Amino acid sequence: MLSQAESSIRSESSLSRTDLLEKVRRADPQKLGGLLELYRNYLSVLATGQLDRKLRGRVSASDLVQETMMEAHRDFHQFRGSSEPEFISWLRRILVNNMARAIEMHVLAEKRDVRREVSIERLNAAVERSTIQLGLAFAGREDSPSAKFEQHERAIDLANQMSRLSPEHREVLVLRNLQSLPFKEVAARMDRTIPAAKMLWMRAIKKLRETYEEQGANV
Repeated sequence: MLSQAESSIRSESSLSRTDLLEKVRRADPQKLGGLLELYRNYLSVLATGQLDRKLRGRVSASDLVQETMMEAHRDFHQFRGSSEPEFISWLRRILVNNMARAIEMHVLAEKRDVRREVSIERLNAAVERSTIQLGLAFAGREDSPSAKFEQHERAIDLANQMSRLSPEHREVLVLRNLQSLPFKEVAARMDRTIPAAKMLWMRAIKKLRETYEEQGANV
């Protein structure tokens, strides 16, 4: 089921997310909270994809996303773009900065090594790769500008569908598709045999495809 915020903002019309963004920018800033909710699952998938098991014990992906959305709401007046890709990029930068601070606070600080600073550029590149990997889940590897835009669109849609999967299905998709881990590593992290990990991944892909096609991406 759609969240109340999603239902509210989508019920207004069949506007694209870009049109909704423009509406918020120009006419109805009170709808900003609802607009941001449309990207919660996407940000959550990206955050989860960058946190390994050790980090997840100290840093909550949901907390990172909530902090990101609060900052985006507070600082929306600083957003200078007009398109959805620009808005997505802006949200990702906020998320990356929050992840970098969290990693420095919870992990690197314990090592007491000032040389081990979190590279914002490296983290941002990793998040961008996760977006592309997610967007390529059911698509070919095209490099044209229009194809890249469609990959980002599909990544948001797939993230919404992933939120409806079971925790173990989401986990195996994050490990295999977003982090690009070999099945040997996926199996070790999920405490399964390699054949069991492969079977779980195939079932997760099948379920995600079914959910995605049933909803027709529904955006």
